[in-house]
Amino acid sequence: MTEKSGFIDQIRKGYSFKGESIRLGSGILDGDVMADAEVRVPLATLNRHGLITGATGGGKTKSFQLIAEGLSDAGVPVLLLDIKGDLSGLASQGMSTDKIEERYHKLNLSYQPRAFPVEFLTLNREQGVALRATVSEFGPVLMSKILGLNDTQGGIVSMIFKFCDDNKYPLLDLKDFIKVLQYATGPGKKVLQESYGVVSTTSTGTILRKIIELQQQGADMFFGEKSFEVEDLMRTTADGKGVLSILRVNNIQDRPKMFSTFMLQMLDELYAVCPELGDVPKPRLVMFIDEAHLIFKEATRTLVDQIETVIKLIRSKGIGIYFCTQNPMDIPAGILGQLGMKVQHSLRAFTAKDREVIRQTAANYPLSEYYKTEDLITRLGIGEALVTLLNDKGIPTPLVHTMMCTPASRMDVLSEEEIKKIAATSNLVLKYNKEIDERSAYEMLTEKMESAAVAPDEGHKAGAKPVTHRKEPPTLVEKVGGTFLNTVIRQGSNLIVRSILGSLGLGGRKR
Repeated sequence: MTEKSGFIDQIRKGYSFKGESIRLGSGILDGDVMADAEVRVPLATLNRHGLITGATGGGKTKSFQLIAEGLSDAGVPVLLLDIKGDLSGLASQGMSTDKIEERYHKLNLSYQPRAFPVEFLTLNREQGVALRATVSEFGPVLMSKILGLNDTQGGIVSMIFKFCDDNKYPLLDLKDFIKVLQYATGPGKKVLQESYGVVSTTSTGTILRKIIELQQQGADMFFGEKSFEVEDLMRTTADGKGVLSILRVNNIQDRPKMFSTFMLQMLDELYAVCPELGDVPKPRLVMFIDEAHLIFKEATRTLVDQIETVIKLIRSKGIGIYFCTQNPMDIPAGILGQLGMKVQHSLRAFTAKDREVIRQTAANYPLSEYYKTEDLITRLGIGEALVTLLNDKGIPTPLVHTMMCTPASRMDVLSEEEIKKIAATSNLVLKYNKEIDERSAYEMLTEKMESAAVAPDEGHKAGAKPVTHRKEPPTLVEKVGGTFLNTVIRQGSNLIVRSILGSLGLGGRKR
């Protein structure tokens, strides 16, 4: 058996699966594309998470665009977090070029451009469905983790939530939360202390500063009503295609804490809502997170642990999560170990630190008799990647240098006018984009605090106006008497002071 035939045989055995699968491309050996060495990913393992990495321009965004298309064709809904705006092209069909035709000729395939069903979502009031959630839905534990609070401060947040639950003060947005904290350290301090415990002013001050920091990153646009229902991410079209929900977060790179907040809330909500499914023929939902390092950029250790816990558990709900980033070391080790599929595009070695990253990256892949992984990572062309994943039995497949297929949709950004036209036809825009500001804790406690400011002294009837005494102008006798008395006191005090100073030898020079 020749080397090429042995290679093809290994890839065929390693990437042949029962059930449906998505074609990623074909294997490459010694620079030649082996069209018969098909590289596929089984739908049944796409809930085991994955990682797509590589330097800018290597084609990693196009790789998960390709996988998203395959999932949509298979009837699996997808949520894509689009940081750079590159993924809006999924809503429009691609265009054939000489390079694409040449690639598909090598793969022994024909290029068939087409569009896919897309729903645009937004966190910052751009075109699309507005995503919101209430403070109450986060709960005290998750809110404390997002704000990076210690145990004492987290205990106060739990106390605040309990107080609001008991007294029917709805916590809908951040101004509700702030108002309750102000009430707890002001007019309501005695009430809370008697029923719930001591509220430290220092701790509430810290919590307020953390909330303001979150507000400065645009969180006010996210907290509120109407809350987005995650079931609306899991829709299919009438002809059975999975809807691709693209969350446009173009300027979120300047607000990493906001990004982390959204991500954790979304994962937590999905975990709470979705039932246990175990092993299924195909996932219920797959999430792709572009520029994933932004999630962990300013995340606390507690927040990272929470994300890691959810990722470990959410697989059994039929949900897969795929991170896309330039450097695989951007992903915390505990999360990296949970990612079953890895698609590695080229990395560049410009510095000693770059070479160390490449060495560590190569060590994370299975050994191959056909490749020297550490060298190959720096020599991968555009649209080429090293691929390994879990087969239907949970065993890692052989590492393969892959010529990736090209997405069938447009590999470019849609114009704002095109996006506007798509958003205008959305039923979800009508459902979620009307802002609601119902009577909540802010309004209720503002009224209560204003009433307390003009309330009568204890013992008077509630609602009665406080009694004020008009001060009459002084009479002439009072004026004269007052002036005379003041003069006597002033002269007497001066005499006493001079006597004391004289006895001490400190008397001033007499005039």
